[in-house]
Order: sequence, then C-alpha cells, then structure tokens
Amino acid sequence: MGKAMYAKLILKNAKRSLKDYLIYIVTMTICVTLFYSFLSISSRYYRPDVGSEYDFAMLSDGMKMAICLITLCLLFLIRFVNNYMLRHRQKEFAVQSIMGMEQRTIARLFFAETLIMGIFSIILGIFLGAFFSQFITAMLLTSYGKDYELTWMLFPDTLMLTSGFFILSFLVIGLFNTHTIQKTKIIDMLSADRENDPALHKSRWIVAAAILFEILTVYALISGIDKIIFYYDSRFALPVRMMFWGNIFFPAVTLLCSVFHLIAKRKAGLYTLLPALLGFSVLNAFTAASVPLFTNRYYLSWGTGTINLYMTFILVDLLFFICALIYLAGNLIVAWKEKSPKHRYNGENLFFFGQIISKLNTTSKTMTLICITLVLAIFLFIAAPILTAWASGFLDVRSMYDVQIFSKYNNVHEEKDLPTDDYEIITDFLAEHEIETAYDCIFSLYLPKKADFHNRVKYTFPIAAISLSDYNMIREMLGYGPISLSENEFTTHWKSIATEEERNSFLTAHTSVITDAGELTLTEHSYYEEAIGETAYNSYTNVVYIFPDSICKKLLPVMRNRYIITTQTISYRYALALERFFTAQYPEQTDTGVSYAIRLRTLQINSTKAGNFVLQASMLYGAIVLMVICLTVLSLQQLLDAGQYRYRFLVLRKLGVEEQRITRLILKQLGIWFGLPFTVAVVVAAVIITYFIQAISAEVSAYIGLNALLLQIGATVSILAILLICYFMSTWILFKSSVRNTN
Repeated sequence: MGKAMYAKLILKNAKRSLKDYLIYIVTMTICVTLFYSFLSISSRYYRPDVGSEYDFAMLSDGMKMAICLITLCLLFLIRFVNNYMLRHRQKEFAVQSIMGMEQRTIARLFFAETLIMGIFSIILGIFLGAFFSQFITAMLLTSYGKDYELTWMLFPDTLMLTSGFFILSFLVIGLFNTHTIQKTKIIDMLSADRENDPALHKSRWIVAAAILFEILTVYALISGIDKIIFYYDSRFALPVRMMFWGNIFFPAVTLLCSVFHLIAKRKAGLYTLLPALLGFSVLNAFTAASVPLFTNRYYLSWGTGTINLYMTFILVDLLFFICALIYLAGNLIVAWKEKSPKHRYNGENLFFFGQIISKLNTTSKTMTLICITLVLAIFLFIAAPILTAWASGFLDVRSMYDVQIFSKYNNVHEEKDLPTDDYEIITDFLAEHEIETAYDCIFSLYLPKKADFHNRVKYTFPIAAISLSDYNMIREMLGYGPISLSENEFTTHWKSIATEEERNSFLTAHTSVITDAGELTLTEHSYYEEAIGETAYNSYTNVVYIFPDSICKKLLPVMRNRYIITTQTISYRYALALERFFTAQYPEQTDTGVSYAIRLRTLQINSTKAGNFVLQASMLYGAIVLMVICLTVLSLQQLLDAGQYRYRFLVLRKLGVEEQRITRLILKQLGIWFGLPFTVAVVVAAVIITYFIQAISAEVSAYIGLNALLLQIGATVSILAILLICYFMSTWILFKSSVRNTN
C-alpha cells in the first residue's frame, strides 16, 4: 500500500509540476536528439549506399571518437539543468518537510520525478533523433555525390547506447541530488529564493587572469630580446623589422607601466591598472599575430616552436582581453551610476542600476566563461565549412588521376641512384584485374643545372622542368588544349595555391633561365595555371618549368612519375590491394635514398570525404552544444533570479509604475545579461576569424572562393541570431510571468 501511495504521489507531483519541468524536458530532449542523431552514423546497422569505391568503416569509427569527446559537454549541461530544478523546488521541499515528510522521502520522490521526466525526454529525444538523423544522412550522401531517399529506421545499438548513457547520467545526478536534499536545512530551503545578494567585492579571478597575462608578457619580452640579432638584418623588409621591434617594445612598456602604476598607487592595487593592461593586450596581440603571418609571407626561417610560442601569446592576450573587458564593463556601470546623478534618478534607472549591481559579483565571472565559450562556438561554426571546403577543393586538384606514382630525390646523394623505373608492376596489376586504361603517361622531371642536384635548402630548392611533349600529354589527359614552344623558349606552370603577387614577382625576375643545354627565354605566354595535380612539382616549389624536348634530353632527370586514368572507377577493394602491392615493391624510403609514393583517386576521395564529414559533423555538433549550453546557462540564471526579483517588482507596482514600463525595464535588464557576453564574443570571434582567414588567404582563394566563404559566414550569423532570439524571447516571457506571480 505504501509503495502504491508513493507511486501515485510521484505521478501526481510530476503531472502538477509539468510546467516547472518544461525547460528541463526541452533541454534534455535536445541533448538526446543531438546525441542519437549523430551517433546513428556509427551504428553497425547503418549501411548507406555510397558505392563500392568507398569504405564506410573509417567514417563510422571517426564519428564514435568525436561524439565521445563532445558528450562531456552534455554531462555539464545535464548537471546544470538538474541544479536549476533542485533550487527551483527547494521551497516546496521545505513545506513538505514542515508537514512531517522525512527529507529522505522527499529526496526519493524528487529523484523518481526527475527520472520519469528524464525517461520521457529520452523517448521523445530518440523519436526526434531518428527524424533528425535523416538530415545527417542526407548531408552524408550529398558529400559522397549520392541520391538521397527518406527512410525511417531505429538502430538497436544506437538506441541502447543512447538510453544507457542518459539513464546512467540521470541516476548518478539523481543520487547526488538526493544527498543534497538530505543535507540541506529546512530554513535554508525556505529562504533559498529570498537570499540577500552578498556585498560587491573585488573578484580574485580577474587578479589571476592579470597575473597570468603579466607572466606571459615577461616571457614574450625575453623571447623578443633573444632574437635581437635579426633586428639589424638589412635583408628584411620594413614590416618585418617593425614586427621585431614591436615584440620587444610593447611587452617592455606593458611591464614598465605595471610596475610604476603599482608603486605609485599601492592602495588602488591592480584594479586601476586594468584599463591600461586592456589596451596593451590589444597591442601585444597585434605584434604577436604578425609573427605567423610574416613567416609565411616573407619566408622567415622560424621553427615550429617559435610559431607555437607566439600563438600561445595571442591566445592568452585574447583571454585576458575578454576577462578585463567584461569586468571593466561592470565597473563602468557602477561608475556611471555614481558620477551621473542625472541618469541615476531618471525614471526607473535607480532600480535598474540596483538590479545590475546586485549581481555583478557573481555574473562577471559567469559572463566571462560564457563569452569564451561563445567565441569557441562561433569559430567552430565558421571554421568547419571553411576547413572542409578547403579539403574538398584541395582534393579536386590532388586526385585528378586514378593512379599517381611519383618519386622524390631529396635523400639521394649519388646520380646513379636516381629513379628510372617505368613501374611496370602497375601495368600487370591492372591487366590481371581487367582494369582498362584510357590514358597512361610516364615522364621525368629534370634539373635545369646539374650543379643544383645537391641543393636541399628548403626556401631555395631548385625548380624542376618537364618536357613539352610530356606536359601536353598531361594536358590531354585532363581535357586541356596543347601548347607550343620554340627551341630557345620556356614557359611555366603554377600551382593553384600560388598567389598572383608571388607569380608576378617570379616572372619579373626570371625572364630567362640558364640550363646545362643553353639559355632559354621566357615565351610571351609566360604561365599556365590549370590544375594538373600536386605531384608534378619539385619539393617546396609552386612552379614547374616547361622546356622543349631537345633541351630536356640534355638535362639530369631526378624524378620519375606515372599518371594513369582508367576507363572505370577502381573499387575500394582493388585500390587498397594495389596500394599494398606497390608499397611492397617500392617502399616509401629505399636504401638508395629514393622515396616512392602512390596515390589512388579512390582511396584519396574515400579518406578525404570521410574525414571531411567527421570534421564538419563533430565541429557543428560541438558548436551547437556549446551555444545551447551558453544560452541555457544565461536563461536559467535569470529565471533563478526571478524569485528574488519578484518582491522588488511588486514594490514597483505598488509605487504606481505602469506595467508597460516594468516590461521595458525587464527587457533592458535581460538585454544587459544577454547582450554583454554576446557582443564581446562576436567582436573577439570576428578578430580571430579575420586573422584565421588572412593566414590561409591563399588556400581560401584557391580552394573555396570568396562567395562561398561569405555564404558560410552569413549562415553562421543567421543561426546564431535565431538561437539568441529564441532563447532571449523565451526567457523574457518566462521572467515576466514569474515576477508577476505574487504567490
């Protein structure tokens, strides 16, 4: 009888509190939907028709790893929403305890209620996840160039994993909630929603952030001084030399200003120094960011350690910038209130300032964390399509042939060891498996001067040459028209990644070239830039010479390549077998120093498309989860505070303030809490994304295109705006409803 009574009570409480559990149910349903829909891709029952040329196992394994990492964020969200429900129901728990119910019983009832609501969310989330997974399948098949048909299917293993994960999460968090309820005093429960806000105090976290910034500034100064020898090198362009000086001057001024300020204003301490440090963080980040950019542009011979070091400086600078800006924004509101009586006493501003200032001691830290998380989410949203489009564009110019075989002589020290093979084993393999060829081109790459054979310096690596006949054969394979040259002329062919500035500078300086067979002059049509693959160039070079056949016969051949286009697509099974067969006969590194490699279009497309989908899906999944977390935290934080503000707004009504003005006041208050972290996040993210795009501008131009990039940025901004508006309007409506409730 007792168990039946408790069961009836649980169901009755759950039904009665359905409105209170609404945000809990919605949030949990979103979590389950995202988890199931993305995890379904990795199900062993998931077998989309992507064709024999693809291996789906690689994509499935990648999705499992990505989802496992992102799931950690979901655990935080589940815990936070449960804390909201626990705090929201504390007054009710206190009343039940006063009426004679044991706190142990109350805890168990609450545990059962949340478990029921959780199971309901799981069922609803799996149903919606099965529907949403169709969009993911459509995205997957589209990336593989396959048609898509709507199908409805639940995958048993995904169903079990999803249910098991969330039920286990609910059980663990439920046990924690049970322990919390049992240990909480009744008086604390009764006053949970009416606690006076603690006095505003100076936050320690901003001190820690400032100290970390100062330490990294010292390290940046030491790193800059360590490279002082480069400052006086006249070979460097003026921007490079200014970069050198900037990475010494600005860190030094930052440290000197800090020391003098703290000595002169001991009582004020670090807090009055923050505005100056905020400005210096921008200058330091600017000079530090110029190091990676100038390294690529001016071919500076920095090691990866130097680049990583300055990237760390940039990251710390931006983190401190966010912390200081949000902290100072709160202090600016306080200063405005104290120094502007006109605005302080205008309308309900005094009440408004009181509302804002009362939460400054807690919300500044929260807003900072939310801001940093939003920056990461925005970056993931924009970077995901950029990186995948980059990879897809690069794939188009990298896998232009069904079979590519190429060699490198970088580690060869004797001319007699240079490759001369025609790779006849490939011919035998294709014939054995009845794979017909449409085009087959075997060619060599030559050094204009034999003396450059031992030149292995990265940024002065010799440019190789290809004979005119071989070059025209490659053009024919790809559907391009042939070209012609006189006996004393040459032309060039450039990688798509090469910039116009780089090409023009080279051609201006190389109107002629001296070879072991005589001097050649640059023809009127000085360059070609159609995509011909990425293996027809020497190492570290973006250009290849095109010489007449008679000239190439007198030059030293250093590389031996073979390109094949087949009449039909090579299946994944045969492509994998061919790769293993070739590498067994031609290892990546031989005793003579020659390195061999084979690229098969089937394997390249398979790995790239699988990797692209995993990367894009995981980054978008992570970005959505992070945004939902931020918006949920902001929303629930304000809804929790609504209980404290209810009495304050009641006083305003009794003083005669119109409901319309109260609504406008609530809108203004929520606008601060939502707008401040979002505004700072958008500004910082815009700077980071601009820097990111600038750093890969050549790749963006070659593989993505400006229109596609703007479309991706526009889509990201739209998604962010929609999420923000939905959460803001929902919070505004629920907040108004809560403060109107006088019970």
